[in-house]
Amino acid sequence: MRCCHICKLPGRVMGIRVLRFSLVVILVLLLVAGALTALLPTVKEDKMLMLRREIKSQGKSTLDSFTLIMQTYNRTDLLLKLLNHYQAVPNLHKVIVVWNNIGEKTPDELWNSLGPHPIPVIFKQQTANRMRNRLQVFPELETSAVLMVDDDTLISTPDLVFAFSVWQQFPDQIVGFVPRKHVPTSSGIYSYGSFEMQAPGSGNGDQYSMVLIGASFFNSKYLELFQRQPAAVHALIDDTQNCDDIAMNFIIAKHIGKTSGIFVKPVNMDNLEKETNSGYSGMWHRAEHALQRRSGKGITVSPIWFDCIPI
Repeated sequence: MRCCHICKLPGRVMGIRVLRFSLVVILVLLLVAGALTALLPTVKEDKMLMLRREIKSQGKSTLDSFTLIMQTYNRTDLLLKLLNHYQAVPNLHKVIVVWNNIGEKTPDELWNSLGPHPIPVIFKQQTANRMRNRLQVFPELETSAVLMVDDDTLISTPDLVFAFSVWQQFPDQIVGFVPRKHVPTSSGIYSYGSFEMQAPGSGNGDQYSMVLIGASFFNSKYLELFQRQPAAVHALIDDTQNCDDIAMNFIIAKHIGKTSGIFVKPVNMDNLEKETNSGYSGMWHRAEHALQRRSGKGITVSPIWFDCIPI
């Protein structure tokens, strides 16, 4: 028995040697693979993020998403804060920033240095500081829905999610957070103000006749409709730097034959104008702003524009 046991020992030794050799071969292969991997060109994180965005956008219908258009002038600090906030909004497909700082470089590099960001932001340099620049038909616009927001307005994510769901039910109308109304007077000049303003002969004041586009969803097809308006409409807006939102309400109301907008009361919407370091005040602070909107520069000229007051 002892002799038999001794005869088996060389076989075991041989097996151990084979196992060791196999382990050495595997280790060498792993080292070679690691070295080859190190020689491969590195893929930057931002490129990987862009690839994931493309895959995500291809699998997502543009009917279920929207594009944020934000026009800005001399408020870069506030702009970056707002862009960061809106990055987290569900169903946001893309952001288009209409850069009205003429002669000043867009903050692409600064924004990208704060990334990576899940939603692409495109800065559109303008050649003239016009209010109606935001109403262009941008080639980058790929969704039916547009969310237009002023560069000093922060709207909460729940408010936006709810408003977008309302717009999906009424895609031919403006769905927004800022209502206005116009009331005729004996002098022929319209009173213009918030929807609480009392109208002669009406009971309570909870009525409105338009929804401002500076915090609203609307169909992107209306941008093209705006561009087709008479040159006199565009000239009046350029002359006053005002009333493009009133014009949009007129255009949409006449096009669909009913009320232009649907008001959604926001739970949490803030104006951040006081937080900017630029010291620039919005154009609505001008003394002539309200007068232009309710007099011959605004609502009263609607019959000249559209043969009627459609709102």
